[in-house]
Amino acid sequence: MNSFPGNIATITTELADTLARVDPHQVDRAVDAILSAGSVFVIGVGREGLAARGFAMRLAHLGLRVHWGWDDTTPAVTADDTMIMVNGSGSIGHLDYVFARVRAVRATTVVVTAIAEAETPRAADVALVVPATVYRGDGDLVASIQPMGSLFEQCTQLVFDAAVLQLTDRLGLGFADLAARHRNFE
Repeated sequence: MNSFPGNIATITTELADTLARVDPHQVDRAVDAILSAGSVFVIGVGREGLAARGFAMRLAHLGLRVHWGWDDTTPAVTADDTMIMVNGSGSIGHLDYVFARVRAVRATTVVVTAIAEAETPRAADVALVVPATVYRGDGDLVASIQPMGSLFEQCTQLVFDAAVLQLTDRLGLGFADLAARHRNFE
């Protein structure tokens, strides 16, 4: 029988093990792409899309020009822009279509994925791999105790939060600067 304390211990171990395998150079390249963009577009679907949407919100708090890809007021992407796409499997049909359209205008592409070998991450300017797999016992690769893509989604949110800290530092901002840009009509 699963217990809450046991499940939490296993999940936090899985998170730590996965995050330890994220390549910091890939994160740095994603941060560079964000900082060099005229506008940043962020897109994702499902629960991984929720992590992406939260990241878009933080980028706005940093004072960057950012657009959530599925919003009706989102403008056209140009060659001066960066598109950040969360595509866990690396092959989600409608995201792959969006990726092709963004590449056609020569915007910079950052794909956050668990599967670096998939076609879309391989074609990206920056593939940020969140290797949401778990090694147990003798080093065998096994699935997470969590259902479906939960481990990837959670780790993606944490990678984004760590990237926000890097961006805050590189932009010379303090947390009060971010708070001042938070929506004030909640």
